[in-house]
Order: sequence, then structure tokens, then C-alpha cells
Amino acid sequence: MPRSLDVGLFLSAAAIGLGFGVLPGARAASLNLYSAQHEQTVDLLTKEFTKETGIDVKVHSGEAPELASQLVKEGRSSPADVFFTENSPELELLSEKGLLAKVAPATLASVPAQDSGSAGDWVGVFARENVLAYNTGMIQEAALPASLLDLAKPEWKGKIAIAPTDADFLPLVGAVAAMKGRPAALEWLKGLRDNAMIFDDDEGVVAAVDRGAVATGIINNYYWARLSMEKGVQSAIHHFAGGDVGGLMNVSGAAVLKSSRNQAAAQKFLAFLVSKPAQELVSKLNITFEYPLAAGVAANPMLKPMSELQPPSLTLKQIGDDHDAAALLSEAGLI
Repeated sequence: MPRSLDVGLFLSAAAIGLGFGVLPGARAASLNLYSAQHEQTVDLLTKEFTKETGIDVKVHSGEAPELASQLVKEGRSSPADVFFTENSPELELLSEKGLLAKVAPATLASVPAQDSGSAGDWVGVFARENVLAYNTGMIQEAALPASLLDLAKPEWKGKIAIAPTDADFLPLVGAVAAMKGRPAALEWLKGLRDNAMIFDDDEGVVAAVDRGAVATGIINNYYWARLSMEKGVQSAIHHFAGGDVGGLMNVSGAAVLKSSRNQAAAQKFLAFLVSKPAQELVSKLNITFEYPLAAGVAANPMLKPMSELQPPSLTLKQIGDDHDAAALLSEAGLI
């Protein structure tokens, strides 16, 4: 996905003591990070981690499904030490394949248990909310559907935009299948296929909504916030309520590969990611607008407080590993 914000102006704000230093004279390790997180966020965090620990981080960036597939193919020969990604399904896949090391208990304890892998081999770092962007000049919020599933109905033809090939769309498909069953999920996707304008990514969706090319679009919350910070907007976002699947929270997480030859340094990096100072650093800057998961860290003020959100009651295991979600999208003719 494109990454358009420049964090150069923010790097001076990163001088926060995080307590991850190395002993004088100790030899610092080097980490290979496979990252599907936003490049600006990763750049900020890795630079601060290196400054605090002396451990250099080499970043290999890519789309989450492709990186996860690469890690599966590489197996025990992978050069990766850590995988840091935007959504839980890729981490669940690697967990199922037995490729992840157990995360240090103290690191897991830094975030709510439900936001990390149930096997204890990956830790949740940030979260994002699925929302509906809408053009305020084309439609009023009161006219928006009560449920995300309603967007497959004929009356929404030509009024909705989606990005089915964006990695962020896959967890939503998995969530619909988990809550409503696979047949219902397939019918929903077929309805979207008939109704929706198709874009390559969520950034394309929110831009189309904002310029009035389409009335509404399914996105993750941070795309709207980023566009708003960059240029101001003619649109708003709608939060699905009542536990509707449309209000799904996506968890971004990180894991250490079993094959890593730098286990101690890799575990230190995971602990750093969920430390309160690191999470505060990200939440206070207008970069990716994700919800911090560490206890006691407030979200960026542009975000609706997490306590006011009403996401569906789904476990990360129920959302799945993306394989069936991708199969459903293919069956529906969306990919």
C-alpha cells in the first residue's frame, strides 16, 4: 500500500528514554525485520529502538499476505528475525505453521490478552477500526445502513466503493464468514461485486469518496484521518454500532521467528513495541492513527475513544488466517 506521510519532521520528537539500553562495551546484534506495517511508523520505531539499544534493524517491507507466504516458503531457512504486520490473519497463519517462537510473558502482559495470539507466539501492538467513509454532500449519516451487510442490497448499487485486493479487506471477509457463515459471506460479496466501484487500496477508496466520485466506501479508520491531516476533507466516517461486523477491530502485531539466530534481540524488539513510551510516541504523532494497545496510553485525539466503540465479539482465531477469505473473494469474482 502507498505510504505518503513524511515523518522527518517528527523524528526529533523521538528522544524518549525507553529503558532498552545495552551495557557499555557489549556487542550489539542486528535484526532483520519483515514488515507489512506502515513504513513511516516502522521507520520511527526502528530508529528509536536502535538509538536506545544499539541494535541495528534492517527492514524488508512488503504486503502482508506476500510476506507471510514468503516466510512459509523460507521456513527454517528464513533470514527474518521479526515479522511485524498490520493484521492478525498473517500471524495466525505463521502460528498454525509452527514458525513462531513464544513471546516473553512480560511482553504479552503489556497488552490485553484478547489482542495477542492465543498460542502466546505473537503480541498485539496496535489496533484499527473498520468504518464507512461517506461524502457529506452526497448522503447524510442518518441514511447510512445499520449494518455493513446491507451494502450488498440492490439499493446501494453505485453508491459504495471497496478495495477487495487490499490486505485490510481480508480480515473483514473472515469476520463476516465467522459471524454469518460461509454461504452468507459469499452472497454478501457477490452483492458488493454488483454494487461497488472497485479500487486498488483503501487510500483510493477514501479519496474517491472525498472527491464525490462515490457516496460511501469501506475503509480502515486511519486512511480517513491521514487524508484529513494532509488536505482537509469533504467527507466523514461512520462507526457501525451494536456489535455489527462493520465495526471490526483489526489488530496489528509482531512475532519472533523460531528460525531467528538473534532471539534475545528479537524479543527485546517486541518488548519495545508494546512499551508505554514507544506506544505514546506513535499515538501522539499524526502518522498512522492506530489505537495503542499498551495499558494507560491514550489514543490520538483525532480518534473516537476506544471505550465508545462497539465492535463485534470475535476472537482473532475466529477471523482466521486469510486463506478462506481469499477463496471467498475469488469465488465471488472480486479477485
